[in-house]
Amino acid sequence: MADYETHHYDVVIIGAGGAGLRAAIEAKSRGLSTALVCKSLLGKAHTVMAEGGVAAAMGNVYPEDNWQVHFRDTMRGGKYLNSWRMAQLHAQEAPDRVYELEAWGALFDRTTDGRITQRDFGGHRYARLAHVGDRTGLELIRTLQQKAVSMDIDVFMECKVLSLLTTADGAVGGAVGYWRASGEIVVFEAKSVVLATGSIGRCFTYTSNSWESTGDGHAMALWAGADVIEMECVQFHPTGMVWPLSVRGLLVTEGVRGDGGALKNSEGRRFMFDYIPEMFRAETAETEQEADAWYEDHANNRRTPDLLPRDEVARAINAEVKAGRGSPHGGVFLDIASRRSPEYIRQRLPSMYHQFMELAGVDITAEPMEVGPTCHYMMGGVRVDPESQAATVPGLFAAGEVAGGMHGANRLGGNSLSDLLVFGRRAGMGAADFAEGTARGDRSGESAIDPAQIDHVVAGAMAPFERDGGENPYDIHRDLQTTMQSLVGIIRTGSELEEALERLGDLRERAAKVSVRGGRAYNPGWNLATDLPSMLTVSTAIAQGALARKESRGGHTRDDYPTADPELGKVNFVQRQTDDRGFLAPIRIGPEPLAEMPQELRELLEEGH
Repeated sequence: MADYETHHYDVVIIGAGGAGLRAAIEAKSRGLSTALVCKSLLGKAHTVMAEGGVAAAMGNVYPEDNWQVHFRDTMRGGKYLNSWRMAQLHAQEAPDRVYELEAWGALFDRTTDGRITQRDFGGHRYARLAHVGDRTGLELIRTLQQKAVSMDIDVFMECKVLSLLTTADGAVGGAVGYWRASGEIVVFEAKSVVLATGSIGRCFTYTSNSWESTGDGHAMALWAGADVIEMECVQFHPTGMVWPLSVRGLLVTEGVRGDGGALKNSEGRRFMFDYIPEMFRAETAETEQEADAWYEDHANNRRTPDLLPRDEVARAINAEVKAGRGSPHGGVFLDIASRRSPEYIRQRLPSMYHQFMELAGVDITAEPMEVGPTCHYMMGGVRVDPESQAATVPGLFAAGEVAGGMHGANRLGGNSLSDLLVFGRRAGMGAADFAEGTARGDRSGESAIDPAQIDHVVAGAMAPFERDGGENPYDIHRDLQTTMQSLVGIIRTGSELEEALERLGDLRERAAKVSVRGGRAYNPGWNLATDLPSMLTVSTAIAQGALARKESRGGHTRDDYPTADPELGKVNFVQRQTDDRGFLAPIRIGPEPLAEMPQELRELLEEGH
């Protein structure tokens, strides 16, 4: 084996967003040597883009709110495909995680009597999102980062992890990657590893995700032999910027609608009243006039159909655009200017005000925004144990967007940040428990990692430099995004999914022949070439899952199967690889039954608490 830079830790966390930071804090608090490895700079994680708030049933605005209602809302939003135990733990523990964050220095907006205030968001029965204007994710990262730094947690920045490393007994025992600044290889050996790598959005043309979101964690888990679930469930946020093209897909927080914004078509009509599902009519304003009356009375604006769950709103916008009632640039209008004062908008939505003013030349206090669906969030991910966040491979744990189960077929707004806090902590606990119970990776002993395994990963990463006249990675990435956007997007059909899988097979073969020029230091072509295996693996899993799930449920819509199938609502589609050929290996898929929900929780759903 070559003489690579090597580090030894009890726990290594890959990803330094909210979930990774919270896991690291927990592991370090147990006295374990802990490392955070991030692809870009500390504080740059995609968590900062979560603007609206942290969902937690604290009851500060509506005292009748409680964990049971939050649990019911989460399960209903996920179309009952969720892990009921994860939804329960999340609803029960989210308030404590918010108060913990406050104790660590987070500065939340306040009610008149000094409590943490909470705003309305789509799919939540009560105003439930603790927030800091529309910069909540930034405040969460700032607070957790400050806490982590105060604990002297080791941080390795601008390090691209290529693959997990496994021991002779099949357990995960580390990872191998390279420094983006130099291209030099670095190896991390660990007793346990936590994946907190975030999303997959760069597989699509239009996405709210930043460049880091290439599905690395999902892919590496599959390559290491772990199961993934619900990969077909990709959330398209209803409101991304649609103009100018340079920022198309950039998120427009749901807080705009939570604070009174209304969706309108080119005719100036609030079209969401045409798309109210029957199940929501009992608690939703039936007419625009009723909704306006509630707004004027400062009542609970969850009753407006503009705040239906994200999958419902995204499909409605898509339908309006297809019907020729869209905005000039292919979206619809989001109007808050006619509903709130300029002072209110600038105070409550400062980031949105500056984002549109600086990037699009639009003053949202005076004119409507143009918005449309954008790939936003991955509900599917690594199959984990709800209590410990342990994956199906020993030594591996996952939390945040890379983990599956919590959100089912559709995530409610605000549940992502509380998910990071609740299950980031639990992943840190699980990884710490595992590290304390094993001698693998002991610094005083011989390494349990086969050096040939490291050499194999490194050889694959270096191969593009050794090829002449191979494929351009940018061409492959463009074709991948086009395939996913056009064939595996917000509306799917069986024939298009089959075509997508054929194209993805061709793209995998092309990616195996990619070539790059130049040196390894900050080489964007090479960086993309090393991201392609992850994106192709994840895209194949998404298309495969979408083809298998012959129904429409939550964020997964099949035009050829427009209704939900009660039988398919009882299963997860589980995917795994059975050989070690990385992104060239076939992925196997099959249905497995959901865990049975206890009677007392079923009664909560049936009674509509």
